[in-house]
Amino acid sequence: MSTAPAIPAPRAIPKVPGLPLVGNLFSLTSDPVRFFVDCYRKYGPLCEMRVLNQRYLLLGGVEAANLLGSRTGKDCLRSRQFWEGLLHEYGAQRALVSEDGESHKQLRDIMRRGYSKESVKGRYDELVRILDRVYGRDWQPGARVPVVQAMQYMAVGTLGPLLTGATPVEYIRDIRTAILYILNVLVTRQRPRFYLWAPEYRRAKARVVELGQQMIADARQRVGKVPDGQMNLIDDIMAAHAADPAVLPVNDLIVAVTGPYVAGLDTVANTTAVTIYMVLKHPEVLARIQREVDALFAAGPIDEDNLLKNLPVLNGAILESMRLYPIAVAQIRTVVQDFEFEGYRIRKGDMLYVSAVVPHFLDEYYPDAKKFDVERYEKPRAEHMQPGAFSAYGRGPHTCLGKSLAEVQLALSMARLFYKYDLELDPPDYRLKTKMAPTPGPAMSFKVRVKGLRH
Repeated sequence: MSTAPAIPAPRAIPKVPGLPLVGNLFSLTSDPVRFFVDCYRKYGPLCEMRVLNQRYLLLGGVEAANLLGSRTGKDCLRSRQFWEGLLHEYGAQRALVSEDGESHKQLRDIMRRGYSKESVKGRYDELVRILDRVYGRDWQPGARVPVVQAMQYMAVGTLGPLLTGATPVEYIRDIRTAILYILNVLVTRQRPRFYLWAPEYRRAKARVVELGQQMIADARQRVGKVPDGQMNLIDDIMAAHAADPAVLPVNDLIVAVTGPYVAGLDTVANTTAVTIYMVLKHPEVLARIQREVDALFAAGPIDEDNLLKNLPVLNGAILESMRLYPIAVAQIRTVVQDFEFEGYRIRKGDMLYVSAVVPHFLDEYYPDAKKFDVERYEKPRAEHMQPGAFSAYGRGPHTCLGKSLAEVQLALSMARLFYKYDLELDPPDYRLKTKMAPTPGPAMSFKVRVKGLRH
């Protein structure tokens, strides 16, 4: 008589101890990356945590990074539940961040060109002129520059002319405030919903809506009048709306057209600010970058095809800054069908924090991982090319759509800054303080002093 082999029971998911009522909230809000890395080292790629009595599963490591890009991840994980609050706030049906599957692909296809480096092809020297004008506002010899604030101005000042045709610097504070409340209350749910009644948020939201309405009105005047090769992101969005309003309904337009500022304001500002700090903290790296950028701009018109190849040390510094201070510390997902993960059963309805950046801080992928080492990214080392090891732009279907454009913007903005100005930390022995909201990055108090002009 034969007996069927016993099916092993799913492993019990380890639980992270927490405080009554708040659970792991304080660890999650004070230093989420450290919390995620500590959990991975103690419990492995999966554990259970609680935030305000709500149960979440925390997935980390290369296992989590690879899951996001796998067929299982695409079939079983969804974003919408965590972004429905944003959609409701703006009366929208869908947005790029909230969709998955064919709906998400459809929106990415509409916006792909506008968010890609193709949108600035042939305009690199124009971007340099824009940067010179933008930097001229804050970076004067002798000035003590609040770096994050100045980089927010730079982000809007460059993204606007290139992507949208608008440069709404007067809306920067409103955009940041709206992002802060939406992320904390509606997405990560670290604050109760009554926070949305705060006058500060209501004013900020009204201003973002005002900005969106003005952008839409301006773009409507251009529909059908702009040659295909000159259309920007907003032109592409409005053309898709005009061709088929069912694809991009009118109620979805404000979220779509203000997206570049919501997505780019803090991410670009925080990344460039960290890069400035890390480079100035390492004088030998600064000297090498100055030689690179001096050669780049002395050579005449920028070689678009080889920009990053001509700036290996600067590019290494940017990537290393993104590794050590990632913006997207976790992606939040809902499970729509059961699946197996590393011997555990994850069930339909589970809510997940997926931290693909945990490997950034593990010595097995980045030897001496705490060290700022700009050589990591050049062959033969290329440590970031190990499967699942580098996730600064996210992972899976929701990988940053503007990645190629961001690479250009980050490289040129930092190249031009270090080319034009002689900078030092203020004070010279300053140690970076960080903030967590609305996105992780340097504290607003971080300053540098402009010692003088280099060129």
